[in-house]
Amino acid sequence: MNTRNILVAFNGSTSAETALRYASHIARANDAHVTALVAHSGHETVDSHAAWVPAKAREIIAAANAEIIDDIHRKFEALSGDLGLGDRLHYIAAAGRVDAVISETARGFDLLIVGRPSDGDADEHVVLHPDRIALLSGRPVLVVPAGYDHKARHTRAAVAWDGSRAAGRALFDALQLLEDDGDVTIVTIEGTEMPRPVREVIDHLNRHNIVAHHEELELSHGVGRTILAYAEVTDPCLLVMGAYEHSKFREDFLGGVTERVLKNVRIPVLLSH
Repeated sequence: MNTRNILVAFNGSTSAETALRYASHIARANDAHVTALVAHSGHETVDSHAAWVPAKAREIIAAANAEIIDDIHRKFEALSGDLGLGDRLHYIAAAGRVDAVISETARGFDLLIVGRPSDGDADEHVVLHPDRIALLSGRPVLVVPAGYDHKARHTRAAVAWDGSRAAGRALFDALQLLEDDGDVTIVTIEGTEMPRPVREVIDHLNRHNIVAHHEELELSHGVGRTILAYAEVTDPCLLVMGAYEHSKFREDFLGGVTERVLKNVRIPVLLSH
């Protein structure tokens, strides 16, 4: 399946700008459309609709909230001319619970691209959580770190593989991106019991004209840290991995692989669940 319709969660942050540029790079190569979505909550410290709130105060609160969205739109407009997409670049804004709005909107697109959030990077009204969105959306989520240079030379892509359902979903969702790259390393962790031979995955990728290799990593200080160490040394152009094969509660309780990798990795990560 060709990637022709890309959604970018755009909240005006530095990482969101990087995500929009990254999406435009993919779109130019695939003659695709890119839609920037500003999802914003109505969360307020004070309920401005309460009867006791003076009309003037309501106006001030509404104006402040509108100014946040207007500022994000101005940032989008400033970027749009450099992206080279013309009428294939679109902009929408929607109110509601941010992660839910993004997840629901993403279901009508081929791919969702988001910037990796960092503390203080965006106003609380537009903060998003990529790991939650990967669980809710039913679409692959490509998370791009702030400042990532897609033009820089990187090594082949990497797929974190354990034979699980989530890993299989991520591999399928990433196929077009992997075909574009053409060279992939299947990364496994020593001691992981595979339901099927890794050779089958390599053959599958070969039949998509992707040159695939297998590398087994020695487990050191947990799966998350082992994957991060590999990515730091080899500098892949993309890391593909399944998100939360167990429940999110269990992952959070144990300091999950998904959260650790997202928080620390310096390359784009494609998540699927």
